[in-house]
Amino acid sequence: MKKLFLGITFVVYSIFSMGAQGFVQGTNAINVGVGFGGDYGFYSSATVSPVFSVSYDRGIWEIPGPGVISLGGYVGHRTFKYRSTSEYKLSQTAIGVRPAYHYNGFEIDELDLYAGFLVGYYFYSDSNGGNFRSPSNRVDHSGFIGARWFFTEFIAAFVEAGYGISNISGGVCFKF
Repeated sequence: MKKLFLGITFVVYSIFSMGAQGFVQGTNAINVGVGFGGDYGFYSSATVSPVFSVSYDRGIWEIPGPGVISLGGYVGHRTFKYRSTSEYKLSQTAIGVRPAYHYNGFEIDELDLYAGFLVGYYFYSDSNGGNFRSPSNRVDHSGFIGARWFFTEFIAAFVEAGYGISNISGGVCFKF
């Protein structure tokens, strides 16, 4: 039993002590997350699902000073439910492009601090046959700041805050 415990401890320690390289030119990262908050449209009493999202960043340009500009994409989805005389359901999906600046000045390889904006298209669909006023599909924008902490060379936890389809989101990041 003692050997099993020592073996598991060694494996866990080895995984979490691997050195991570900061976000540099050529880095690819995929965030998979869940978000909360955001613009709920016209009904504050609506039941709203969390925002389920996937985003991708690729380090494109190293810039003078400590940083890298990334370019990537974003897809997020959530649903609203509102009940009055009948049940009303609305789905919102955001698809967009998101450039960001990744600050590397702290020289902490496990930490990736970044800020950026998203320009995308927001799709709305309702299940009430269009009998209820729903938002129109539109081009929109949002801004965000975020941080990733890499536990291994390839896996991190992330958190982002901003405005748009969600106000705060978090999840796991995979770097390759």
